Amino acid sequence: MAFHPLPEVPLARSSLIPRKLLFGNPHAYGAELSPDGQWLTWLAPVDGVINIWIAPTDDPRAAEPLTRTTGRPITWQDWTKDGRFVLFVNDENGDENHHVFAVDPRTGSTRDLTPIKGISAQIEMLSRQVPGKIVVGLNDRDARWHDLHTIDLETGERDLLWQNTQAFASIGLDWQMRPRHARSTAADGGTRFWRIEGQEVHHWMDVDHIDGWLTWPLLFHSDNRRLLMKSCVGRNTAAFSWIDLESGAETVVAEHPRFDIQSALVHPISFDVEAVSVAGPRMAWSHITPQVEADFARIERTLPGFEFGIASRSDDDRRWIITAHKAEQAATSFLYDRDTGTITELFRARPELDAYSLAPMQAVETKSRDGLDLLSYLTLPASVEGERPEKPLPMVLLVHGGPWGRDVYSYRGDHQWLADRGYAVLSVNYRGSTGFGKAFVAASEKQHAAKMHDDLIDMVHWAIREGIADPARIAIHGGSYGGYASFVGATFTPDVFCCSVPVVGITNLQTLLESMPPYWAGFAEFMYRSYGDPRTEEGRALLAERSPIHKVDRITRPMLIFHGANDVRCKVAESDTIVAAMQAKGIPVTYVVYPDEGHGFHKPGNRIAYIAMAEAFFAQHLGGAFEPFGDDLEGSSHEIRAGAEIFDLAEQPV
Repeated sequence: MAFHPLPEVPLARSSLIPRKLLFGNPHAYGAELSPDGQWLTWLAPVDGVINIWIAPTDDPRAAEPLTRTTGRPITWQDWTKDGRFVLFVNDENGDENHHVFAVDPRTGSTRDLTPIKGISAQIEMLSRQVPGKIVVGLNDRDARWHDLHTIDLETGERDLLWQNTQAFASIGLDWQMRPRHARSTAADGGTRFWRIEGQEVHHWMDVDHIDGWLTWPLLFHSDNRRLLMKSCVGRNTAAFSWIDLESGAETVVAEHPRFDIQSALVHPISFDVEAVSVAGPRMAWSHITPQVEADFARIERTLPGFEFGIASRSDDDRRWIITAHKAEQAATSFLYDRDTGTITELFRARPELDAYSLAPMQAVETKSRDGLDLLSYLTLPASVEGERPEKPLPMVLLVHGGPWGRDVYSYRGDHQWLADRGYAVLSVNYRGSTGFGKAFVAASEKQHAAKMHDDLIDMVHWAIREGIADPARIAIHGGSYGGYASFVGATFTPDVFCCSVPVVGITNLQTLLESMPPYWAGFAEFMYRSYGDPRTEEGRALLAERSPIHKVDRITRPMLIFHGANDVRCKVAESDTIVAAMQAKGIPVTYVVYPDEGHGFHKPGNRIAYIAMAEAFFAQHLGGAFEPFGDDLEGSSHEIRAGAEIFDLAEQPV
């Protein structure tokens, strides 16, 4: 089977961008170089399922599939440090019981390195200093805690490295695969760090709850003495620093007065920090060392307007994989030859979109009602000239998950989809979003359905004042915490939104905290401090006050609910209970469940059907354009458990 990186792009476009071009399987993405730089692997479909492909770096068009899995898509792959195998992780049905697999690039044979039922395997370490082994965390002894094991990649032999009887939430290793530090949660929700010397464990330092949000060990220098830390201790924003574990001396590498340092580019062998990225309204690289300064300048000249990252590097550092994107173009992978200075496009994730006019994204900086800086992102239909529409548009408020994540400037399929259907699309970095310093995160403590929701409402009012949004036609939509926010919008502020679409959302904060996956045990105190403690009467009262399940009678607007039956983070019972409560009160609701999905919809047929049904719902209640279903529901496992009648008219465009 030959792979062609750039298929022919149709010259004519229909009136709408087809859903399948926005949300179907990407054409190709996730390129990785073998350590010697001679081979490329990436992710692309095989018979409709995302698999790993392989080709000589100098001849990508000679590619062949390396794997041919037929179940859930592979979403990550990388080479072992000796170049002998390609690794990937996968679960069977969305339950996050991941296994670690090794593929021989010479033969394509695949082995399950963790063939144990009912466990969640985690890759903890791949090291050039111990190239024939990896370290994997397994929770087979105690479902709450991961023990560390080394696995010989040739034989599959597994040896216990560290038995986690100390209830460590995470254990850090140096490049010799020696446990060197660990993290646990204190009773007040803060973080306690430990140093490990051989088999002995010593207290290292305590970090309070506020600092613990943004303070993490990252990786060792190749000398295995210095540890790169991300830390906000003693400052508001997270800086990157080297910590000498013997002397305790700290050397700050990079910091920013307003935004957290986001990531570091490190040398593939020495792990010297060569550049760091900061994500403000747009991402920027800074602190570039002389060794790569000319490279970054060349990339910026070649790819003007793009944001980019270095996804992979050969061990000799002569070849890089660059991944670049902008709002109007999905991720594109390039091969950069540092010796010749050439930057060659390998493939685009969605080349078929070149035939369509995609919409730009605007960064918006405003204030919350209590004076916090809010950074949001706005996308208007591509036909709108300038930064404001001629008249107010129907709008969808898209709320990110986490809540400890953030929205950034980027290509967003959901923004392009909704803007193409005629909607303004707004994504808000509400308090609790990361990237803006610890004070901004601290302002979210126990503010779910309170000040965190106020931030969303403030931005809705801003959009109305600016003439962007029609106040009678505003929807709220999101997944995970965004699903919770959508439920909150329907119950706490029912007059603001004309409809809501929660996806894998939370309705009862107490049951959420009481049913966390067992291996989240090290995270529990942090969650209790952030949301409310279900072990205390005061905590239970607060959780009940902020839970949509207790305000069902306030729902007055249409709601479309989606959930995955195998979700272990936000169990399907969260949606089951609110649907039952709405039905008991005679409140109309449409409810769709996917029996073979978990916390999100990864199978392409399921994803397309979800988007198609949401699009029909928005068209009915916001008045935007709608692409008829066609066969977009046929490859899906979905079960419409309530309210199927709303789709009766969906075969006709609105």
